[in-house]
Amino acid sequence: MNLFSLLAARHAAGKPVRVALIGAGKFGSMFLSQVPHTPGLEVPVIVDLDPERAREACRTVGWDEDRIAATTFTADGATAMSGNVDVVVEATGNPAVGITHARSAIANGKHIVMVNVEADVLAGPLLAEEARKAGVVYSLAYGDQPALTAEMVDWARATGFRVVAAGKGTKYLPAYHDVTPAGVWGHYGLSADEAQSAGMNPQMFNSFLDGTKSAIEMAAIANATGLDVPSGGLLFPPCGVDDLPHIMRPRELGGVLEKSGVVEVVSSLERDGRPVFRDLRWGVYVVLEAPNDYAADCFRQYGLKTDASGRYAAMYKPYHLIGLELNISVLSAALRKEPTGQPHGFRGDVVAVAKRDLRAGEMLDGEGGYTVWGKLMPASLSLQAGGLPIGLAHRLTLRHDVAHGAAVRWSDVEVDPGNETVRIRRKMEQQFGGRP
Repeated sequence: MNLFSLLAARHAAGKPVRVALIGAGKFGSMFLSQVPHTPGLEVPVIVDLDPERAREACRTVGWDEDRIAATTFTADGATAMSGNVDVVVEATGNPAVGITHARSAIANGKHIVMVNVEADVLAGPLLAEEARKAGVVYSLAYGDQPALTAEMVDWARATGFRVVAAGKGTKYLPAYHDVTPAGVWGHYGLSADEAQSAGMNPQMFNSFLDGTKSAIEMAAIANATGLDVPSGGLLFPPCGVDDLPHIMRPRELGGVLEKSGVVEVVSSLERDGRPVFRDLRWGVYVVLEAPNDYAADCFRQYGLKTDASGRYAAMYKPYHLIGLELNISVLSAALRKEPTGQPHGFRGDVVAVAKRDLRAGEMLDGEGGYTVWGKLMPASLSLQAGGLPIGLAHRLTLRHDVAHGAAVRWSDVEVDPGNETVRIRRKMEQQFGGRP
Protein backbone atom coordinates (compact mmCIF):
# COMPACT_ATOMS: atom_id res chain seq x y z
CA MET A 1 0.00 0.00 0.00
CA ASN A 2 3.00 2.31 0.06
CA LEU A 3 4.76 1.86 -3.28
CA PHE A 4 3.52 5.13 -4.71
CA SER A 5 4.60 7.15 -1.67
CA LEU A 6 8.03 5.48 -1.67
CA LEU A 7 8.42 6.27 -5.36
CA ALA A 8 7.28 9.86 -4.82
CA ALA A 9 9.99 10.26 -2.18
CA ARG A 10 12.63 8.96 -4.60
CA HIS A 11 11.35 11.30 -7.28
CA ALA A 12 11.44 14.28 -4.92
CA ALA A 13 15.00 13.41 -3.94
CA GLY A 14 16.07 13.28 -7.60
CA LYS A 15 16.91 9.57 -7.34
CA PRO A 16 14.61 7.82 -9.80
CA VAL A 17 14.29 4.05 -10.00
CA ARG A 18 16.24 3.13 -13.13
CA VAL A 19 15.37 0.09 -15.21
CA ALA A 20 17.03 -1.75 -18.07
CA LEU A 21 14.51 -3.55 -20.27
CA ILE A 22 15.63 -6.57 -22.29
CA GLY A 23 13.07 -7.40 -24.96
CA ALA A 24 10.76 -4.74 -26.38
CA GLY A 25 7.99 -7.06 -27.61
CA LYS A 26 4.35 -6.86 -26.54
CA PHE A 27 4.97 -7.26 -22.80
CA GLY A 28 7.89 -4.87 -22.86
CA SER A 29 5.99 -2.32 -24.93
CA MET A 30 3.06 -2.36 -22.52
CA PHE A 31 5.49 -1.65 -19.68
CA LEU A 32 7.12 1.16 -21.66
CA SER A 33 3.73 2.79 -22.26
CA GLN A 34 3.39 3.42 -18.51
CA VAL A 35 6.86 4.90 -17.95
CA PRO A 36 6.11 8.49 -19.01
CA HIS A 37 3.18 8.51 -16.60
CA THR A 38 5.17 7.27 -13.60
CA PRO A 39 7.29 10.10 -12.16
CA GLY A 40 10.38 8.66 -10.49
CA LEU A 41 10.67 5.73 -12.89
CA GLU A 42 13.14 5.81 -15.79
CA VAL A 43 14.20 3.30 -18.46
CA PRO A 44 17.59 4.55 -19.68
CA VAL A 45 18.52 1.27 -21.46
CA ILE A 46 16.48 -0.89 -23.82
CA VAL A 47 18.04 -4.05 -25.23
CA ASP A 48 16.50 -5.76 -28.25
CA LEU A 49 17.78 -7.86 -31.13
CA ASP A 50 16.47 -5.07 -33.37
CA PRO A 51 17.24 -1.75 -31.66
CA GLU A 52 15.45 0.26 -34.33
CA ARG A 53 12.31 -1.81 -33.83
CA ALA A 54 12.56 -1.09 -30.10
CA ARG A 55 12.94 2.62 -30.80
CA GLU A 56 9.84 2.53 -32.99
CA ALA A 57 7.96 0.63 -30.26
CA CYS A 58 8.65 3.54 -27.92
CA ARG A 59 7.15 5.95 -30.45
CA THR A 60 4.13 3.68 -30.84
CA VAL A 61 3.42 3.66 -27.09
CA GLY A 62 3.70 7.43 -26.79
CA TRP A 63 7.27 8.32 -25.91
CA ASP A 64 8.31 11.78 -27.06
CA GLU A 65 11.50 12.32 -29.03
CA ASP A 66 13.36 13.83 -26.06
CA ARG A 67 12.82 10.68 -23.99
CA ILE A 68 13.81 8.48 -26.92
CA ALA A 69 16.96 10.52 -27.53
CA ALA A 70 17.96 10.13 -23.87
CA THR A 71 17.65 6.33 -24.05
CA THR A 72 20.32 3.86 -25.11
CA PHE A 73 19.00 1.31 -27.62
CA THR A 74 21.29 -1.65 -28.16
CA ALA A 75 21.42 -5.34 -29.03
CA ASP A 76 24.13 -5.96 -26.43
CA GLY A 77 22.69 -7.48 -23.27
CA ALA A 78 25.82 -6.60 -21.30
CA THR A 79 24.83 -2.92 -21.54
CA ALA A 80 21.86 -3.62 -19.28
CA MET A 81 24.12 -4.91 -16.51
CA SER A 82 26.49 -1.99 -16.29
CA GLY A 83 26.06 1.55 -15.09
CA ASN A 84 23.46 3.16 -12.87
CA VAL A 85 20.57 0.69 -13.17
CA ASP A 86 18.56 -0.67 -10.24
CA VAL A 87 16.43 -3.32 -11.92
CA VAL A 88 16.79 -5.48 -15.02
CA VAL A 89 13.57 -6.70 -16.67
CA GLU A 90 14.08 -9.88 -18.72
CA ALA A 91 11.28 -10.10 -21.31
CA THR A 92 12.79 -12.05 -24.19
CA GLY A 93 10.83 -15.29 -23.79
CA ASN A 94 13.92 -17.31 -24.72
CA PRO A 95 14.77 -19.63 -21.79
CA ALA A 96 18.50 -19.99 -22.53
CA VAL A 97 18.98 -16.28 -23.08
CA GLY A 98 16.85 -15.47 -20.05
CA ILE A 99 18.97 -17.62 -17.74
CA THR A 100 22.13 -15.94 -19.02
CA HIS A 101 20.70 -12.47 -18.50
CA ALA A 102 19.37 -13.29 -15.04
CA ARG A 103 22.70 -14.66 -13.81
CA SER A 104 24.56 -11.67 -15.26
CA ALA A 105 22.19 -9.23 -13.56
CA ILE A 106 22.60 -11.03 -10.24
CA ALA A 107 26.39 -11.09 -10.59
CA ASN A 108 26.33 -7.34 -11.22
CA GLY A 109 24.18 -6.58 -8.18
CA LYS A 110 20.97 -5.77 -10.07
CA HIS A 111 17.48 -6.87 -9.11
CA ILE A 112 15.97 -9.08 -11.81
CA VAL A 113 12.27 -9.16 -12.78
CA MET A 114 11.64 -12.33 -14.79
CA VAL A 115 8.92 -11.85 -17.37
CA ASN A 116 10.54 -14.87 -19.00
CA VAL A 117 8.51 -17.61 -17.28
CA GLU A 118 10.08 -20.20 -19.59
CA ALA A 119 13.48 -19.51 -18.03
CA ASP A 120 12.00 -19.45 -14.55
CA VAL A 121 10.48 -22.93 -14.94
CA LEU A 122 13.69 -24.29 -16.45
CA ALA A 123 16.03 -23.08 -13.68
CA GLY A 124 14.21 -20.54 -11.48
CA PRO A 125 14.80 -22.15 -8.07
CA LEU A 126 18.56 -21.99 -8.67
CA LEU A 127 18.41 -18.41 -9.99
CA ALA A 128 16.36 -17.24 -7.02
CA GLU A 129 18.79 -18.84 -4.58
CA GLU A 130 21.74 -17.18 -6.34
CA ALA A 131 19.94 -13.84 -6.06
CA ARG A 132 19.21 -14.29 -2.35
CA LYS A 133 22.86 -15.10 -1.69
CA ALA A 134 23.91 -12.01 -3.66
CA GLY A 135 21.53 -9.76 -1.73
CA VAL A 136 19.35 -8.86 -4.70
CA VAL A 137 15.75 -9.65 -5.61
CA TYR A 138 14.69 -12.26 -8.17
CA SER A 139 11.00 -11.77 -8.93
CA LEU A 140 8.20 -13.05 -11.08
CA ALA A 141 6.51 -10.34 -13.15
CA TYR A 142 3.39 -8.70 -11.74
CA GLY A 143 0.64 -8.42 -14.33
CA ASP A 144 1.42 -11.89 -15.62
CA GLN A 145 -0.78 -14.63 -14.18
CA PRO A 146 1.82 -16.50 -12.07
CA ALA A 147 2.66 -13.46 -9.94
CA LEU A 148 -0.99 -12.45 -9.59
CA THR A 149 -1.94 -15.97 -8.51
CA ALA A 150 0.97 -16.19 -6.07
CA GLU A 151 -0.22 -12.91 -4.54
CA MET A 152 -3.71 -14.31 -4.03
CA VAL A 153 -2.31 -17.48 -2.46
CA ASP A 154 -0.20 -15.37 -0.11
CA TRP A 155 -3.24 -13.26 0.80
CA ALA A 156 -5.31 -16.35 1.55
CA ARG A 157 -2.67 -17.97 3.72
CA ALA A 158 -1.78 -14.75 5.55
CA THR A 159 -5.43 -14.33 6.50
CA GLY A 160 -5.64 -17.87 7.88
CA PHE A 161 -7.33 -19.74 5.05
CA ARG A 162 -6.30 -23.08 3.65
CA VAL A 163 -5.70 -22.90 -0.10
CA VAL A 164 -7.54 -25.69 -1.90
CA ALA A 165 -6.66 -24.72 -5.47
CA ALA A 166 -5.18 -21.81 -7.34
CA GLY A 167 -4.54 -20.99 -10.95
CA LYS A 168 -5.96 -19.23 -13.96
CA GLY A 169 -8.43 -19.53 -16.81
CA THR A 170 -7.77 -20.20 -20.48
CA LYS A 171 -9.45 -21.35 -23.68
CA TYR A 172 -8.99 -25.12 -23.86
CA LEU A 173 -10.18 -28.26 -25.61
CA PRO A 174 -8.28 -31.57 -25.55
CA ALA A 175 -7.68 -31.44 -29.31
CA TYR A 176 -5.67 -28.25 -28.90
CA HIS A 177 -2.62 -30.21 -27.70
CA ASP A 178 -1.92 -31.30 -31.28
CA VAL A 179 -2.50 -27.94 -32.97
CA THR A 180 0.50 -26.60 -34.89
CA PRO A 181 1.35 -23.06 -36.03
CA ALA A 182 -0.13 -23.93 -39.44
CA GLY A 183 -3.63 -24.24 -37.96
CA VAL A 184 -3.52 -21.91 -35.02
CA TRP A 185 -5.23 -18.81 -36.45
CA GLY A 186 -8.58 -20.49 -37.07
CA HIS A 187 -8.89 -21.07 -33.33
CA TYR A 188 -8.40 -17.33 -32.75
CA GLY A 189 -10.92 -16.35 -35.44
CA LEU A 190 -8.22 -14.86 -37.67
CA SER A 191 -6.91 -15.54 -41.14
CA ALA A 192 -3.20 -16.09 -41.68
CA ASP A 193 -3.02 -12.79 -43.60
CA GLU A 194 -4.73 -10.86 -40.79
CA ALA A 195 -2.33 -12.33 -38.22
CA GLN A 196 0.70 -11.61 -40.37
CA SER A 197 -0.32 -8.00 -41.00
CA ALA A 198 -0.67 -7.54 -37.23
CA GLY A 199 2.83 -8.91 -36.66
CA MET A 200 1.55 -11.89 -34.64
CA ASN A 201 3.92 -14.83 -34.17
CA PRO A 202 2.08 -18.11 -34.87
CA GLN A 203 4.39 -20.27 -32.75
CA MET A 204 4.10 -17.97 -29.76
CA PHE A 205 0.31 -17.79 -30.00
CA ASN A 206 0.17 -21.56 -30.47
CA SER A 207 1.99 -22.09 -27.18
CA PHE A 208 -1.00 -20.48 -25.44
CA LEU A 209 -3.46 -22.67 -27.35
CA ASP A 210 -1.77 -26.08 -27.14
CA GLY A 211 -1.53 -26.01 -23.35
CA THR A 212 2.21 -25.37 -23.07
CA LYS A 213 1.97 -21.85 -21.68
CA SER A 214 -0.62 -22.93 -19.11
CA ALA A 215 1.67 -25.75 -17.98
CA ILE A 216 4.63 -23.37 -17.67
CA GLU A 217 2.65 -20.85 -15.67
CA MET A 218 1.25 -23.48 -13.30
CA ALA A 219 4.74 -24.87 -12.72
CA ALA A 220 5.92 -21.36 -11.84
CA ILE A 221 3.03 -20.97 -9.37
CA ALA A 222 3.68 -24.36 -7.77
CA ASN A 223 7.38 -23.59 -7.38
CA ALA A 224 6.63 -20.16 -5.88
CA THR A 225 3.85 -21.19 -3.49
CA GLY A 226 4.57 -24.80 -2.56
CA LEU A 227 1.23 -25.96 -3.98
CA ASP A 228 1.26 -29.41 -5.52
CA VAL A 229 0.98 -30.34 -9.18
CA PRO A 230 -1.72 -32.79 -10.35
CA SER A 231 -0.07 -36.18 -10.73
CA GLY A 232 -1.60 -36.80 -14.16
CA GLY A 233 -1.18 -33.30 -15.54
CA LEU A 234 -3.62 -30.43 -15.80
CA LEU A 235 -7.32 -31.31 -16.08
CA PHE A 236 -8.54 -28.01 -17.57
CA PRO A 237 -12.09 -28.52 -16.23
CA PRO A 238 -14.78 -26.26 -17.75
CA CYS A 239 -15.67 -23.84 -14.97
CA GLY A 240 -17.08 -20.35 -14.57
CA VAL A 241 -16.40 -18.07 -11.63
CA ASP A 242 -19.64 -18.94 -9.84
CA ASP A 243 -18.80 -22.66 -9.91
CA LEU A 244 -15.19 -22.42 -8.68
CA PRO A 245 -16.00 -23.47 -5.07
CA HIS A 246 -18.04 -26.45 -6.26
CA ILE A 247 -15.83 -27.80 -9.06
CA MET A 248 -12.38 -26.89 -7.71
CA ARG A 249 -12.51 -29.02 -4.56
CA PRO A 250 -11.42 -32.62 -3.87
CA ARG A 251 -13.19 -35.48 -5.64
CA GLU A 252 -14.39 -37.07 -2.42
CA LEU A 253 -16.40 -33.88 -1.83
CA GLY A 254 -17.86 -33.78 -5.34
CA GLY A 255 -15.20 -31.74 -7.10
CA VAL A 256 -12.58 -32.68 -9.70
CA LEU A 257 -9.31 -32.34 -7.76
CA GLU A 258 -7.34 -35.42 -6.71
CA LYS A 259 -6.58 -33.65 -3.42
CA SER A 260 -6.54 -30.26 -1.77
CA GLY A 261 -3.69 -27.81 -2.28
CA VAL A 262 -2.99 -27.99 -6.02
CA VAL A 263 -2.59 -25.73 -9.04
CA GLU A 264 -5.12 -26.07 -11.86
CA VAL A 265 -6.34 -24.25 -14.98
CA VAL A 266 -10.04 -23.85 -15.73
CA SER A 267 -11.34 -23.79 -19.30
CA SER A 268 -13.62 -21.15 -20.78
CA LEU A 269 -15.11 -23.80 -23.10
CA GLU A 270 -17.31 -26.77 -22.35
CA ARG A 271 -15.96 -29.99 -23.87
CA ASP A 272 -18.46 -29.67 -26.74
CA GLY A 273 -17.13 -26.20 -27.56
CA ARG A 274 -19.92 -24.15 -25.99
CA PRO A 275 -18.76 -21.13 -23.96
CA VAL A 276 -18.72 -21.48 -20.19
CA PHE A 277 -21.08 -19.10 -18.38
CA ARG A 278 -19.12 -16.27 -16.69
CA ASP A 279 -15.79 -17.75 -17.69
CA LEU A 280 -12.40 -16.78 -16.24
CA ARG A 281 -10.43 -16.91 -19.50
CA TRP A 282 -8.37 -13.79 -18.74
CA GLY A 283 -8.17 -14.04 -14.96
CA VAL A 284 -6.79 -15.85 -11.92
CA TYR A 285 -8.38 -17.44 -8.87
CA VAL A 286 -7.87 -19.04 -5.50
CA VAL A 287 -10.30 -21.46 -3.83
CA LEU A 288 -10.12 -21.40 -0.05
CA GLU A 289 -11.58 -23.38 2.81
CA ALA A 290 -13.08 -21.87 5.93
CA PRO A 291 -11.12 -23.07 8.98
CA ASN A 292 -14.21 -23.11 11.21
CA ASP A 293 -17.98 -22.70 11.24
CA TYR A 294 -17.76 -19.04 12.17
CA ALA A 295 -15.68 -18.21 9.09
CA ALA A 296 -18.08 -20.24 6.93
CA ASP A 297 -20.98 -18.19 8.32
CA CYS A 298 -19.09 -15.04 7.41
CA PHE A 299 -18.72 -16.29 3.82
CA ARG A 300 -22.52 -16.46 3.63
CA GLN A 301 -23.11 -13.18 5.43
CA TYR A 302 -20.82 -11.27 3.09
CA GLY A 303 -22.17 -12.75 -0.11
CA LEU A 304 -19.38 -15.09 -1.19
CA LYS A 305 -20.32 -17.84 -3.62
CA THR A 306 -19.70 -21.15 -1.85
CA ASP A 307 -20.20 -24.84 -2.44
CA ALA A 308 -23.24 -26.56 -0.89
CA SER A 309 -21.42 -27.07 2.41
CA GLY A 310 -20.70 -23.36 2.74
CA ARG A 311 -17.07 -24.07 3.65
CA TYR A 312 -15.45 -23.63 0.23
CA ALA A 313 -15.34 -20.20 -1.40
CA ALA A 314 -13.37 -18.50 -4.13
CA MET A 315 -11.73 -15.17 -4.77
CA TYR A 316 -10.76 -14.21 -8.29
CA LYS A 317 -9.42 -11.44 -10.44
CA PRO A 318 -11.18 -11.38 -13.82
CA TYR A 319 -8.37 -9.82 -15.83
CA HIS A 320 -4.61 -9.50 -15.98
CA LEU A 321 -2.96 -6.55 -17.71
CA ILE A 322 0.52 -8.03 -18.15
CA GLY A 323 3.04 -5.26 -18.95
CA LEU A 324 0.71 -2.46 -17.89
CA GLU A 325 1.07 -3.73 -14.31
CA LEU A 326 4.79 -4.52 -14.34
CA ASN A 327 5.68 -1.39 -12.35
CA ILE A 328 4.50 -3.21 -9.23
CA SER A 329 7.31 -5.77 -9.54
CA VAL A 330 9.92 -3.19 -10.49
CA LEU A 331 9.07 -0.87 -7.61
CA SER A 332 8.62 -3.67 -5.09
CA ALA A 333 12.12 -4.96 -5.88
CA ALA A 334 13.79 -1.54 -5.92
CA LEU A 335 11.97 0.13 -3.02
CA ARG A 336 10.91 -2.69 -0.70
CA LYS A 337 13.46 -5.34 -1.66
CA GLU A 338 10.60 -7.80 -2.03
CA PRO A 339 9.67 -10.05 -4.97
CA THR A 340 6.16 -10.35 -6.34
CA GLY A 341 6.54 -14.11 -6.21
CA GLN A 342 9.69 -16.20 -6.60
CA PRO A 343 10.44 -19.94 -6.67
CA HIS A 344 11.50 -21.54 -3.41
CA GLY A 345 11.45 -25.15 -4.54
CA PHE A 346 11.19 -27.47 -7.51
CA ARG A 347 7.67 -28.91 -7.37
CA GLY A 348 6.47 -28.51 -10.96
CA ASP A 349 8.16 -29.30 -14.25
CA VAL A 350 7.03 -29.07 -17.88
CA VAL A 351 8.00 -31.98 -20.12
CA ALA A 352 7.96 -32.13 -23.92
CA VAL A 353 5.26 -34.46 -25.34
CA ALA A 354 5.03 -35.56 -28.98
CA LYS A 355 2.26 -33.95 -31.04
CA ARG A 356 2.49 -36.78 -33.56
CA ASP A 357 4.64 -39.85 -34.17
CA LEU A 358 8.20 -38.50 -34.24
CA ARG A 359 11.06 -40.31 -35.96
CA ALA A 360 14.72 -40.58 -35.10
CA GLY A 361 16.67 -37.88 -36.93
CA GLU A 362 13.89 -35.27 -36.70
CA MET A 363 14.65 -31.97 -34.98
CA LEU A 364 12.45 -30.66 -32.18
CA ASP A 365 11.19 -27.12 -32.68
CA GLY A 366 10.25 -26.18 -29.12
CA GLU A 367 7.35 -24.47 -27.38
CA GLY A 368 4.31 -23.88 -29.57
CA GLY A 369 5.84 -25.62 -32.57
CA TYR A 370 5.03 -28.55 -34.85
CA THR A 371 6.63 -31.37 -32.87
CA VAL A 372 5.94 -31.09 -29.12
CA TRP A 373 3.75 -29.47 -26.49
CA GLY A 374 4.54 -29.00 -22.81
CA LYS A 375 2.81 -31.11 -20.14
CA LEU A 376 2.84 -30.19 -16.46
CA MET A 377 4.23 -32.91 -14.20
CA PRO A 378 5.29 -33.15 -10.57
CA ALA A 379 9.03 -32.53 -10.62
CA SER A 380 9.66 -35.79 -8.77
CA LEU A 381 7.91 -37.78 -11.52
CA SER A 382 9.61 -35.80 -14.27
CA LEU A 383 13.03 -36.54 -12.82
CA GLN A 384 12.15 -40.19 -12.26
CA ALA A 385 11.04 -40.55 -15.88
CA GLY A 386 13.97 -38.57 -17.28
CA GLY A 387 11.57 -36.20 -19.03
CA LEU A 388 13.05 -33.56 -21.33
CA PRO A 389 12.08 -30.05 -20.20
CA ILE A 390 10.11 -28.12 -22.83
CA GLY A 391 12.55 -25.24 -22.36
CA LEU A 392 15.33 -27.37 -23.85
CA ALA A 393 13.26 -29.03 -26.60
CA HIS A 394 14.44 -26.67 -29.32
CA ARG A 395 16.84 -27.57 -32.11
CA LEU A 396 17.61 -30.95 -30.57
CA THR A 397 17.80 -34.00 -32.84
CA LEU A 398 15.95 -37.16 -31.86
CA ARG A 399 18.01 -40.31 -31.33
CA HIS A 400 14.91 -42.52 -31.04
CA ASP A 401 11.35 -42.63 -32.33
CA VAL A 402 8.78 -41.12 -29.95
CA ALA A 403 5.12 -42.10 -30.24
CA HIS A 404 2.32 -39.57 -30.47
CA GLY A 405 1.35 -38.52 -26.93
CA ALA A 406 4.49 -39.92 -25.31
CA ALA A 407 6.88 -37.82 -23.27
CA VAL A 408 10.27 -37.11 -24.81
CA ARG A 409 13.14 -38.17 -22.54
CA TRP A 410 16.66 -36.84 -22.20
CA SER A 411 17.83 -40.17 -23.59
CA ASP A 412 15.72 -39.65 -26.74
CA VAL A 413 17.70 -36.61 -27.91
CA GLU A 414 21.25 -35.65 -28.68
CA VAL A 415 22.30 -33.24 -25.94
CA ASP A 416 25.57 -31.39 -25.58
CA PRO A 417 26.44 -31.80 -21.88
CA GLY A 418 28.75 -28.81 -22.15
CA ASN A 419 25.94 -26.48 -23.17
CA GLU A 420 25.63 -23.79 -20.49
CA THR A 421 21.84 -23.93 -20.30
CA VAL A 422 21.93 -27.71 -19.96
CA ARG A 423 24.58 -27.40 -17.26
CA ILE A 424 22.52 -24.89 -15.25
CA ARG A 425 19.40 -27.02 -15.57
CA ARG A 426 21.25 -30.12 -14.38
CA LYS A 427 22.69 -28.16 -11.46
CA MET A 428 19.20 -27.00 -10.51
CA GLU A 429 17.93 -30.60 -10.62
CA GLN A 430 20.78 -31.79 -8.42
CA GLN A 431 20.32 -29.04 -5.83
CA PHE A 432 16.52 -28.97 -5.67
CA GLY A 433 15.34 -32.33 -7.00
CA GLY A 434 15.53 -34.04 -3.64
CA ARG A 435 14.10 -31.23 -1.54
CA PRO A 436 10.55 -31.54 -0.16
